[in-house]
Amino acid sequence: MLNSKEDFRNCLLDMANPLIPYFSEKKARLELGKTAVYYDNRAISMEGISRLFWGFVPYFAGGGKNETWQSILTTALTEGCNPKGEEYWGDFSDKDQKFVEMAAIAYGILFARENIWDSLTDEAKENLSNYLYKINEYMLPECNWVLFAVLVNLALKSVGRRYSQEKLEEYIKMTESFYNGDGWYQDGDSNQKDYYISFAIHFYCLIYAKVMEKEDAERCRVFKERANVFAGQFIYWFDDSGEALAFGRSLTYRFAQVAFFSACIIADVMPFTMGQMKGLIVRHMENWLKKDIFDRDHILTIGYGYPNLIMAEAYNAPGSPYWAFKTFAILMLPDEHPFWSTKAEEFPEILPLSSQPYSDKLMYHYGNHAAAFPVGVFSPAGHGQSVAKYGKFAYDTCFGFHVAKSEYSIFENAPDSMLAFEINGDCHVRRISLDSRIGQTDTWAKWSPYPGIMVETTIIPDEGGHVRHHVITSDIECMAYDCGFSVAARDADKMEKQEKEGNAGAWNVFCSCFVSGEGEGVVLNTSPNTNVLYAKAVIPSIRYAIKKGTTRITTRVDVKKY
Repeated sequence: MLNSKEDFRNCLLDMANPLIPYFSEKKARLELGKTAVYYDNRAISMEGISRLFWGFVPYFAGGGKNETWQSILTTALTEGCNPKGEEYWGDFSDKDQKFVEMAAIAYGILFARENIWDSLTDEAKENLSNYLYKINEYMLPECNWVLFAVLVNLALKSVGRRYSQEKLEEYIKMTESFYNGDGWYQDGDSNQKDYYISFAIHFYCLIYAKVMEKEDAERCRVFKERANVFAGQFIYWFDDSGEALAFGRSLTYRFAQVAFFSACIIADVMPFTMGQMKGLIVRHMENWLKKDIFDRDHILTIGYGYPNLIMAEAYNAPGSPYWAFKTFAILMLPDEHPFWSTKAEEFPEILPLSSQPYSDKLMYHYGNHAAAFPVGVFSPAGHGQSVAKYGKFAYDTCFGFHVAKSEYSIFENAPDSMLAFEINGDCHVRRISLDSRIGQTDTWAKWSPYPGIMVETTIIPDEGGHVRHHVITSDIECMAYDCGFSVAARDADKMEKQEKEGNAGAWNVFCSCFVSGEGEGVVLNTSPNTNVLYAKAVIPSIRYAIKKGTTRITTRVDVKKY
């Protein structure tokens, strides 16, 4: 159980200490696996090390003492930034992954200066400051990355080193241009609305607000106000047990999902009571620690509910999951802060339905589970499995979602929460919507799964699940499966199912999903390891015959979590 500061410190150390044998002699290399990403091995090593700063910076800033880890991290900085050293992290190019990792080092200089900066030699300080400054000399993508440069320049300024006020101001203004409304930013030049809004843009803006509150008071006030508004919508991404919605990319960062609320607390933004926020953080962390997220050596794996490369992005290196350590920001709170003595309270009382047009979703909170109904509007050029991560009709904290292994069959495509068209043996689903609308109680989207087929889908959530109305205009005859949520079917889940005309269902020891409509009930087996939460699952569906011309179908999806 997590409650006290010591509990959270021990939790951090329990996850970090198993990494120690995998550092190189000079500590600037960390090899946790052999899988590849789009960047080189030196950047992989820098990433694996720098992401540990997200946990150890607040650990040190809050009074934690650990000579072993302080030595490892400062030695890594010394060797990794030494251009003449054997373990140099390397030079740069535009949009370099190493710029991402600089943000965590800047975090260390800003909040744990004594441990991270002051303990370096003069030569190491010079090398590190020169290395960090390079972020100002290369192109950054117009997205949350620009805030890495903001943090780096703030850090360099704080220790009297060369920094770029011009870039700092340019990038902070660019961030403000990403703002849409109701607390929601978009991730720069993409229109994706996912966890990057919470654990990246808001997180960094709240760090800025904490560091710059006196020097840039009005901007900091705005950042805090936006975070407060955002919290009222983002809370719908969690259920009463602390489970978070599996949606969007970078899900391998796992319990970073709740890091936004940690950042709120350290920046004195209180959208809910201290007890409610503590309860959310504690339950969320405890949920994750019960899942199969570690390997046999207790090292975080690439995956979500279990090790899984199928759902990974092109930038998920073996050390990437330690971005999750952002949630440990609360460790910088002083011992006497009320967070540590406050009792973890139950989930805040919220209305069931929340229309969130600035996030392109309608949300429904059932209590013991929560669901999102997005309209399938996202950046089509993703890093892997974008259709599965953004394009489905519904996502739920209880059921997870599937990623496709191929389009070759329904079995491999695993199209949960999709209307899947079977044409010549292949499976075709919504990729991206051509037009859409978020209403107060429903969503509407227009989309085409295949040339010659156009679909208009209206979704209406309610206290039992949701209803889908489809108007299908087709030039071809085919079969279509309107699929519900997937239901875990591992041995321990004790899954059962039923199939009959007009109805199909699957249930296990903790949840159920039933679908009904004027078609044939079919429970689809799916390829193993395609569901992000459960290694084995099935999907209840209704199979419809689609004729040439216009076909109208209505499917009811009923769900329960026990």
